[in-house]
Amino acid sequence: MSKSEQAMIKDLQGNSLGGATGKSADYYEQAVASFNIYSGDPVGLIDSAIEESPDFTMAHIFKGYLFGLATEPELSGHARTIINPLKERSLDDREASHLSALDLMLKGEWTAAAQTLDIHNSKYPLDIVALQAGHLMDFYRASSRNLRDRIARVLPHWSTEVSGYPIVLGMYSFGLEESGDYARAEETGRKATQLQPLDCWAHHAVAHVLEMQGRVLDGVNWMTERQSYWSEADNFFKVHNWWHWALYHLELGQENEVLAIYDKHIRAGNSTVALELVDASAMLWRLHLAGIDTGDRWNEVADCWQLHADGQSYSFNDWHAVMAYLAAGRDSEVEKIRQDFRNACNSGSEMSQWIRQTGLPLVEGFTAFWRKDYATATRQLHGARYIADSFGGSHAQRDIIDLTLLEAAICAGQYDFAQALANERLALKPNSRLNVGYLERSKKQA
Repeated sequence: MSKSEQAMIKDLQGNSLGGATGKSADYYEQAVASFNIYSGDPVGLIDSAIEESPDFTMAHIFKGYLFGLATEPELSGHARTIINPLKERSLDDREASHLSALDLMLKGEWTAAAQTLDIHNSKYPLDIVALQAGHLMDFYRASSRNLRDRIARVLPHWSTEVSGYPIVLGMYSFGLEESGDYARAEETGRKATQLQPLDCWAHHAVAHVLEMQGRVLDGVNWMTERQSYWSEADNFFKVHNWWHWALYHLELGQENEVLAIYDKHIRAGNSTVALELVDASAMLWRLHLAGIDTGDRWNEVADCWQLHADGQSYSFNDWHAVMAYLAAGRDSEVEKIRQDFRNACNSGSEMSQWIRQTGLPLVEGFTAFWRKDYATATRQLHGARYIADSFGGSHAQRDIIDLTLLEAAICAGQYDFAQALANERLALKPNSRLNVGYLERSKKQA
Protein backbone atom coordinates (compact mmCIF):
# COMPACT_ATOMS: atom_id res chain seq x y z
CA MET A 1 0.00 0.00 0.00
CA SER A 2 1.37 3.41 -0.95
CA LYS A 3 1.73 6.28 1.54
CA SER A 4 -1.00 8.20 -0.24
CA GLU A 5 -3.38 5.25 0.13
CA GLN A 6 -2.45 4.87 3.81
CA ALA A 7 -3.10 8.55 4.47
CA MET A 8 -6.68 8.15 3.26
CA ILE A 9 -7.56 5.61 5.93
CA LYS A 10 -9.74 7.16 8.61
CA ASP A 11 -11.30 6.02 11.84
CA LEU A 12 -15.06 5.62 12.24
CA GLN A 13 -15.39 9.28 13.22
CA GLY A 14 -13.47 10.53 10.17
CA ASN A 15 -10.04 11.20 11.71
CA SER A 16 -6.97 10.25 9.66
CA LEU A 17 -4.97 7.18 10.72
CA GLY A 18 -1.49 7.74 9.32
CA GLY A 19 0.57 4.59 8.82
CA ALA A 20 -2.43 2.25 9.04
CA THR A 21 -3.59 -0.39 6.63
CA GLY A 22 -7.16 -1.57 6.32
CA LYS A 23 -6.39 -4.58 8.53
CA SER A 24 -4.52 -2.64 11.22
CA ALA A 25 -7.20 0.06 11.23
CA ASP A 26 -9.79 -2.65 11.88
CA TYR A 27 -7.76 -3.92 14.86
CA TYR A 28 -7.48 -0.33 16.08
CA GLU A 29 -11.23 0.24 15.88
CA GLN A 30 -11.88 -2.97 17.79
CA ALA A 31 -9.40 -1.87 20.46
CA VAL A 32 -11.02 1.56 20.78
CA ALA A 33 -14.49 0.00 20.98
CA SER A 34 -13.21 -2.31 23.72
CA PHE A 35 -11.76 0.66 25.61
CA ASN A 36 -15.01 2.59 25.19
CA ILE A 37 -17.00 0.00 27.13
CA TYR A 38 -14.11 -1.18 29.37
CA SER A 39 -14.48 -4.73 28.17
CA GLY A 40 -12.46 -7.29 26.25
CA ASP A 41 -8.76 -7.02 25.47
CA PRO A 42 -7.88 -3.61 24.01
CA VAL A 43 -4.15 -4.17 24.63
CA GLY A 44 -4.11 -7.43 22.67
CA LEU A 45 -6.06 -5.84 19.83
CA ILE A 46 -3.82 -2.78 19.63
CA ASP A 47 -0.76 -5.02 19.69
CA SER A 48 -2.18 -6.76 16.63
CA ALA A 49 -2.60 -3.38 14.93
CA ILE A 50 1.01 -2.45 15.71
CA GLU A 51 2.31 -5.82 14.52
CA GLU A 52 0.44 -5.35 11.26
CA SER A 53 1.56 -1.71 10.84
CA PRO A 54 4.61 -0.73 12.94
CA ASP A 55 4.43 2.86 11.64
CA PHE A 56 0.79 3.28 12.72
CA THR A 57 1.36 6.23 15.09
CA MET A 58 -2.11 6.45 16.61
CA ALA A 59 -1.92 2.78 17.54
CA HIS A 60 1.22 3.46 19.59
CA ILE A 61 -0.34 6.56 21.16
CA PHE A 62 -3.50 4.66 22.04
CA LYS A 63 -1.46 1.94 23.73
CA GLY A 64 0.37 4.64 25.67
CA TYR A 65 -2.96 5.94 26.94
CA LEU A 66 -4.11 2.44 27.93
CA PHE A 67 -1.03 1.96 30.08
CA GLY A 68 -0.70 5.51 31.42
CA LEU A 69 -4.35 5.84 32.46
CA ALA A 70 -4.08 2.71 34.62
CA THR A 71 -2.32 4.83 37.33
CA GLU A 72 0.15 2.04 38.05
CA PRO A 73 3.89 2.83 38.24
CA GLU A 74 5.02 -0.16 36.17
CA LEU A 75 2.51 0.44 33.40
CA SER A 76 3.34 4.15 33.35
CA GLY A 77 6.96 3.12 32.76
CA HIS A 78 5.86 0.99 29.82
CA ALA A 79 3.89 3.95 28.46
CA ARG A 80 7.00 6.14 28.54
CA THR A 81 8.91 3.48 26.63
CA ILE A 82 6.16 3.46 24.01
CA ILE A 83 5.97 7.21 23.44
CA ASN A 84 9.64 8.20 23.59
CA PRO A 85 10.45 6.89 20.07
CA LEU A 86 7.40 8.73 18.72
CA LYS A 87 9.07 12.05 19.55
CA GLU A 88 11.53 11.39 16.72
CA ARG A 89 8.82 10.80 14.13
CA SER A 90 7.23 13.24 11.74
CA LEU A 91 3.73 13.66 13.15
CA ASP A 92 0.62 15.37 11.88
CA ASP A 93 -1.11 17.97 14.05
CA ARG A 94 -3.54 15.55 15.71
CA GLU A 95 -0.85 13.01 16.51
CA ALA A 96 1.50 15.68 17.89
CA SER A 97 -1.28 17.06 20.08
CA HIS A 98 -2.03 13.61 21.47
CA LEU A 99 1.64 12.97 22.13
CA SER A 100 2.02 16.26 23.99
CA ALA A 101 -0.93 15.47 26.27
CA LEU A 102 0.25 11.93 26.93
CA ASP A 103 3.79 13.09 27.70
CA LEU A 104 2.53 15.65 30.22
CA MET A 105 0.31 13.09 31.93
CA LEU A 106 3.19 10.65 32.30
CA LYS A 107 5.25 13.42 33.92
CA GLY A 108 2.53 13.84 36.56
CA GLU A 109 1.16 17.06 35.08
CA TRP A 110 -2.43 15.92 34.87
CA THR A 111 -4.08 19.33 34.58
CA ALA A 112 -1.71 20.50 31.85
CA ALA A 113 -2.38 17.26 29.98
CA ALA A 114 -6.15 17.67 30.36
CA GLN A 115 -5.98 21.28 29.19
CA THR A 116 -3.94 20.22 26.17
CA LEU A 117 -6.77 17.88 25.28
CA ASP A 118 -9.26 20.72 25.85
CA ILE A 119 -7.68 22.51 22.89
CA HIS A 120 -7.29 19.25 20.98
CA ASN A 121 -10.99 18.44 21.40
CA SER A 122 -11.96 21.89 20.12
CA LYS A 123 -10.02 21.15 16.92
CA TYR A 124 -11.03 17.49 16.69
CA PRO A 125 -14.45 17.21 18.35
CA LEU A 126 -15.04 13.74 16.90
CA ASP A 127 -11.80 12.28 18.29
CA ILE A 128 -13.30 9.77 20.73
CA VAL A 129 -9.90 8.60 22.01
CA ALA A 130 -9.04 12.17 23.03
CA LEU A 131 -12.45 12.66 24.61
CA GLN A 132 -12.26 9.50 26.69
CA ALA A 133 -8.62 10.02 27.68
CA GLY A 134 -9.39 13.61 28.66
CA HIS A 135 -12.50 12.52 30.55
CA LEU A 136 -10.45 10.06 32.59
CA MET A 137 -7.82 12.72 33.27
CA ASP A 138 -10.60 14.95 34.55
CA PHE A 139 -11.78 12.08 36.73
CA TYR A 140 -8.34 11.41 38.20
CA ARG A 141 -7.90 15.08 39.07
CA ALA A 142 -11.50 15.36 40.35
CA SER A 143 -12.46 18.15 37.98
CA SER A 144 -16.25 18.00 38.20
CA ARG A 145 -16.68 20.95 35.90
CA ASN A 146 -14.53 19.59 33.09
CA LEU A 147 -15.99 16.11 33.40
CA ARG A 148 -19.19 17.77 32.29
CA ASP A 149 -17.97 20.59 30.08
CA ARG A 150 -15.38 18.69 28.05
CA ILE A 151 -18.29 16.73 26.61
CA ALA A 152 -20.67 19.69 26.44
CA ARG A 153 -18.21 21.60 24.26
CA VAL A 154 -18.25 18.94 21.55
CA LEU A 155 -21.71 17.41 21.93
CA PRO A 156 -23.31 19.49 19.12
CA HIS A 157 -20.96 17.72 16.69
CA TRP A 158 -22.25 14.29 17.73
CA SER A 159 -25.50 12.52 16.87
CA THR A 160 -26.89 9.03 16.44
CA GLU A 161 -25.38 9.15 12.96
CA VAL A 162 -21.84 9.23 14.38
CA SER A 163 -20.23 6.02 15.61
CA GLY A 164 -19.58 6.17 19.34
CA TYR A 165 -22.39 8.59 20.18
CA PRO A 166 -23.74 6.48 23.09
CA ILE A 167 -20.26 6.43 24.64
CA VAL A 168 -20.11 10.22 24.53
CA LEU A 169 -23.54 10.41 26.16
CA GLY A 170 -22.32 8.06 28.89
CA MET A 171 -19.38 10.34 29.65
CA TYR A 172 -21.67 13.36 29.67
CA SER A 173 -23.98 11.59 32.12
CA PHE A 174 -21.16 11.07 34.59
CA GLY A 175 -20.01 14.69 34.20
CA LEU A 176 -23.54 15.91 34.90
CA GLU A 177 -23.75 13.68 37.98
CA GLU A 178 -20.45 14.89 39.41
CA SER A 179 -21.67 18.46 38.83
CA GLY A 180 -24.84 17.78 40.81
CA ASP A 181 -27.24 17.89 37.86
CA TYR A 182 -28.82 14.60 38.87
CA ALA A 183 -32.02 14.71 36.81
CA ARG A 184 -30.22 15.32 33.52
CA ALA A 185 -27.49 12.88 34.49
CA GLU A 186 -29.98 10.08 35.02
CA GLU A 187 -31.91 10.86 31.86
CA THR A 188 -28.74 11.00 29.78
CA GLY A 189 -27.25 7.86 31.34
CA ARG A 190 -30.39 5.84 30.79
CA LYS A 191 -30.50 6.98 27.17
CA ALA A 192 -26.87 5.99 26.70
CA THR A 193 -27.48 2.50 28.08
CA GLN A 194 -30.52 2.09 25.84
CA LEU A 195 -28.40 2.91 22.80
CA GLN A 196 -25.43 0.82 23.98
CA PRO A 197 -26.43 -1.59 26.77
CA LEU A 198 -22.81 -2.65 27.32
CA ASP A 199 -21.66 0.87 28.23
CA CYS A 200 -20.76 0.17 31.86
CA TRP A 201 -19.54 3.78 32.36
CA ALA A 202 -23.02 5.10 31.58
CA HIS A 203 -24.51 2.41 33.79
CA HIS A 204 -22.21 3.47 36.62
CA ALA A 205 -23.14 7.14 36.09
CA VAL A 206 -26.77 6.28 36.85
CA ALA A 207 -25.61 4.20 39.84
CA HIS A 208 -23.85 7.34 41.13
CA VAL A 209 -27.03 9.39 40.78
CA LEU A 210 -29.00 6.84 42.80
CA GLU A 211 -26.24 6.74 45.44
CA MET A 212 -26.02 10.52 45.77
CA GLN A 213 -29.81 10.87 46.04
CA GLY A 214 -30.12 8.07 48.58
CA ARG A 215 -32.41 6.04 46.30
CA VAL A 216 -31.08 2.77 47.64
CA LEU A 217 -33.79 0.36 46.48
CA ASP A 218 -33.78 1.96 43.04
CA GLY A 219 -30.04 1.38 43.05
CA VAL A 220 -30.35 -2.31 43.89
CA ASN A 221 -32.97 -2.71 41.15
CA TRP A 222 -30.80 -0.87 38.62
CA MET A 223 -27.84 -3.13 39.31
CA THR A 224 -29.97 -6.29 39.35
CA GLU A 225 -31.92 -5.63 36.18
CA ARG A 226 -28.80 -4.80 34.16
CA GLN A 227 -26.33 -7.22 35.77
CA SER A 228 -25.78 -9.25 32.61
CA TYR A 229 -24.54 -6.13 30.78
CA TRP A 230 -21.83 -5.07 33.23
CA SER A 231 -20.72 -8.13 35.19
CA GLU A 232 -19.14 -10.39 32.56
CA ALA A 233 -15.69 -11.80 33.32
CA ASP A 234 -13.94 -9.65 30.69
CA ASN A 235 -15.51 -6.40 31.90
CA PHE A 236 -12.73 -4.27 33.37
CA PHE A 237 -15.22 -2.07 35.25
CA LYS A 238 -17.25 -4.84 36.85
CA VAL A 239 -15.52 -4.61 40.25
CA HIS A 240 -16.34 -0.93 40.63
CA ASN A 241 -19.96 -1.56 39.73
CA TRP A 242 -20.04 -4.37 42.34
CA TRP A 243 -18.63 -1.82 44.77
CA HIS A 244 -21.61 0.45 44.06
CA TRP A 245 -24.01 -2.44 44.59
CA ALA A 246 -22.33 -3.18 47.93
CA LEU A 247 -22.80 0.47 48.97
CA TYR A 248 -26.56 0.11 48.60
CA HIS A 249 -26.59 -2.98 50.80
CA LEU A 250 -24.39 -1.26 53.38
CA GLU A 251 -26.89 1.59 53.56
CA LEU A 252 -29.66 -0.99 54.05
CA GLY A 253 -27.76 -2.52 56.98
CA GLN A 254 -27.28 -5.80 55.11
CA GLU A 255 -23.67 -6.36 56.12
CA ASN A 256 -23.67 -10.06 55.22
CA GLU A 257 -24.64 -9.13 51.67
CA VAL A 258 -21.81 -6.61 51.57
CA LEU A 259 -19.26 -9.18 52.73
CA ALA A 260 -20.59 -11.70 50.22
CA ILE A 261 -20.22 -9.19 47.37
CA TYR A 262 -16.75 -8.33 48.60
CA ASP A 263 -15.60 -11.96 48.71
CA LYS A 264 -17.31 -13.19 45.55
CA HIS A 265 -16.84 -10.19 43.31
CA ILE A 266 -14.70 -7.31 44.60
CA ARG A 267 -11.82 -9.59 45.64
CA ALA A 268 -12.54 -12.67 43.57
CA GLY A 269 -9.19 -13.77 42.18
CA ASN A 270 -7.14 -11.41 44.36
CA SER A 271 -6.71 -8.86 41.58
CA THR A 272 -3.63 -6.64 41.66
CA VAL A 273 -5.22 -3.93 39.48
CA ALA A 274 -4.78 -0.63 41.33
CA LEU A 275 -8.28 0.67 40.61
CA GLU A 276 -9.78 -2.53 42.03
CA LEU A 277 -7.55 -2.34 45.10
CA VAL A 278 -8.93 1.17 45.70
CA ASP A 279 -12.44 -0.33 45.80
CA ALA A 280 -11.28 -3.07 48.18
CA SER A 281 -9.61 -0.69 50.63
CA ALA A 282 -12.52 1.73 50.55
CA MET A 283 -15.12 -0.97 51.15
CA LEU A 284 -13.23 -2.58 54.04
CA TRP A 285 -12.71 0.85 55.63
CA ARG A 286 -16.43 1.62 55.39
CA LEU A 287 -17.21 -1.73 56.96
CA HIS A 288 -14.79 -0.92 59.77
CA LEU A 289 -16.54 2.42 60.34
CA ALA A 290 -19.83 0.52 60.55
CA GLY A 291 -18.38 -1.72 63.25
CA ILE A 292 -18.28 -4.83 61.05
CA ASP A 293 -15.58 -7.44 61.67
CA THR A 294 -13.76 -8.00 58.36
CA GLY A 295 -11.53 -10.82 59.61
CA ASP A 296 -8.17 -11.17 57.90
CA ARG A 297 -9.26 -9.60 54.61
CA TRP A 298 -7.00 -6.58 55.08
CA ASN A 299 -3.80 -8.62 54.84
CA GLU A 300 -4.51 -9.83 51.32
CA VAL A 301 -5.22 -6.31 50.11
CA ALA A 302 -2.10 -4.95 51.80
CA ASP A 303 0.00 -7.61 50.06
CA CYS A 304 -1.32 -6.55 46.66
CA TRP A 305 -0.74 -2.84 47.31
CA GLN A 306 3.00 -3.56 47.50
CA LEU A 307 3.06 -3.59 43.68
CA HIS A 308 1.82 -0.03 43.30
CA ALA A 309 2.18 2.13 46.42
CA ASP A 310 5.38 4.08 45.76
CA GLY A 311 4.57 7.40 47.40
CA GLN A 312 5.02 9.41 44.22
CA SER A 313 3.04 8.14 41.22
CA TYR A 314 -0.59 8.76 42.22
CA SER A 315 -1.31 9.80 45.78
CA PHE A 316 -5.01 8.83 45.65
CA ASN A 317 -3.87 5.20 45.29
CA ASP A 318 -1.23 5.55 47.99
CA TRP A 319 -3.81 6.91 50.44
CA HIS A 320 -5.91 3.78 49.89
CA ALA A 321 -2.81 1.63 50.32
CA VAL A 322 -2.24 3.29 53.69
CA MET A 323 -5.73 2.24 54.79
CA ALA A 324 -4.76 -1.39 54.14
CA TYR A 325 -1.34 -1.04 55.75
CA LEU A 326 -2.86 0.49 58.90
CA ALA A 327 -5.47 -2.22 59.26
CA ALA A 328 -2.95 -4.98 58.56
CA GLY A 329 -0.60 -3.61 61.21
CA ARG A 330 2.15 -2.74 58.74
CA ASP A 331 3.32 0.41 60.42
CA SER A 332 6.65 0.45 58.59
CA GLU A 333 4.84 0.66 55.25
CA VAL A 334 2.67 3.49 56.55
CA GLU A 335 5.72 5.41 57.69
CA LYS A 336 7.48 4.80 54.38
CA ILE A 337 4.63 6.38 52.42
CA ARG A 338 4.40 9.27 54.89
CA GLN A 339 8.12 9.89 54.44
CA ASP A 340 7.88 9.54 50.66
CA PHE A 341 5.05 12.07 50.72
CA ARG A 342 7.14 14.50 52.73
CA ASN A 343 10.07 14.07 50.33
CA ALA A 344 7.85 14.52 47.28
CA CYS A 345 6.69 17.85 48.64
CA ASN A 346 10.03 19.34 47.58
CA SER A 347 9.26 18.82 43.90
CA GLY A 348 7.47 21.43 41.82
CA SER A 349 5.27 19.04 39.83
CA GLU A 350 1.50 18.98 40.07
CA MET A 351 1.65 15.50 41.59
CA SER A 352 3.86 16.83 44.37
CA GLN A 353 1.28 19.57 44.99
CA TRP A 354 -1.45 16.94 45.30
CA ILE A 355 0.72 15.02 47.75
CA ARG A 356 1.50 18.09 49.86
CA GLN A 357 -1.94 19.70 49.87
CA THR A 358 -4.18 16.63 49.96
CA GLY A 359 -2.38 13.30 50.11
CA LEU A 360 -0.31 13.97 53.21
CA PRO A 361 -3.15 15.45 55.33
CA LEU A 362 -5.39 12.50 54.40
CA VAL A 363 -2.74 9.92 55.22
CA GLU A 364 -1.98 11.61 58.53
CA GLY A 365 -5.67 12.01 59.34
CA PHE A 366 -6.49 8.38 58.61
CA THR A 367 -3.39 7.23 60.48
CA ALA A 368 -4.43 9.25 63.55
CA PHE A 369 -7.94 7.81 63.32
CA TRP A 370 -6.72 4.20 63.18
CA ARG A 371 -4.41 4.81 66.12
CA LYS A 372 -7.35 6.26 68.09
CA ASP A 373 -5.95 9.79 68.19
CA TYR A 374 -9.40 11.07 67.35
CA ALA A 375 -8.79 14.74 68.14
CA THR A 376 -5.90 14.87 65.65
CA ALA A 377 -7.90 12.91 63.11
CA THR A 378 -10.80 15.33 63.41
CA ARG A 379 -8.52 18.33 62.97
CA GLN A 380 -6.68 16.86 60.00
CA LEU A 381 -9.74 15.57 58.16
CA HIS A 382 -11.79 18.70 58.81
CA GLY A 383 -9.22 20.61 56.80
CA ALA A 384 -8.62 17.89 54.22
CA ARG A 385 -12.28 17.56 53.23
CA TYR A 386 -12.20 21.04 51.70
CA ILE A 387 -9.19 20.35 49.52
CA ALA A 388 -9.88 16.72 48.59
CA ASP A 389 -11.80 17.73 45.47
CA SER A 390 -8.44 18.60 43.92
CA PHE A 391 -7.52 15.00 43.21
CA GLY A 392 -8.76 11.54 42.65
CA GLY A 393 -12.03 9.80 42.06
CA SER A 394 -15.68 10.71 42.47
CA HIS A 395 -17.77 12.36 45.16
CA ALA A 396 -18.97 8.92 46.22
CA GLN A 397 -15.40 7.68 46.60
CA ARG A 398 -14.25 10.74 48.52
CA ASP A 399 -17.23 10.47 50.86
CA ILE A 400 -15.07 8.15 52.96
CA ILE A 401 -13.29 11.28 54.21
CA ASP A 402 -16.50 12.76 55.62
CA LEU A 403 -17.58 9.43 57.09
CA THR A 404 -14.25 9.04 58.87
CA LEU A 405 -14.33 12.64 60.05
CA LEU A 406 -17.79 12.19 61.53
CA GLU A 407 -16.79 9.00 63.32
CA ALA A 408 -13.63 10.70 64.60
CA ALA A 409 -15.63 13.66 65.93
CA ILE A 410 -17.95 11.33 67.86
CA CYS A 411 -15.05 9.31 69.25
CA ALA A 412 -13.22 12.52 70.19
CA GLY A 413 -16.22 13.69 72.18
CA GLN A 414 -16.85 16.62 69.84
CA TYR A 415 -20.58 15.96 69.82
CA ASP A 416 -21.76 19.39 68.73
CA PHE A 417 -19.50 19.20 65.68
CA ALA A 418 -20.62 15.63 64.99
CA GLN A 419 -24.27 16.71 65.10
CA ALA A 420 -23.52 19.52 62.68
CA LEU A 421 -21.83 17.09 60.27
CA ALA A 422 -24.71 14.63 60.56
CA ASN A 423 -27.20 17.43 59.86
CA GLU A 424 -25.18 18.35 56.79
CA ARG A 425 -25.41 14.80 55.47
CA LEU A 426 -29.11 14.49 56.24
CA ALA A 427 -29.82 17.65 54.28
CA LEU A 428 -28.60 15.77 51.20
CA LYS A 429 -29.92 12.31 52.10
CA PRO A 430 -32.75 12.69 54.62
CA ASN A 431 -33.73 9.02 54.40
CA SER A 432 -30.26 7.60 54.92
CA ARG A 433 -30.14 4.97 57.66
CA LEU A 434 -26.42 5.60 58.17
CA ASN A 435 -26.86 9.36 58.46
CA VAL A 436 -29.73 9.02 60.91
CA GLY A 437 -27.57 6.66 62.95
CA TYR A 438 -24.74 9.20 63.11
CA LEU A 439 -27.13 11.90 64.29
CA GLU A 440 -28.61 9.67 66.98
CA ARG A 441 -25.18 8.67 68.25
CA SER A 442 -24.01 12.27 68.47
CA LYS A 443 -27.19 13.38 70.25
CA LYS A 444 -27.08 10.57 72.80
CA GLN A 445 -23.63 11.66 73.87
CA ALA A 446 -24.29 15.39 73.95
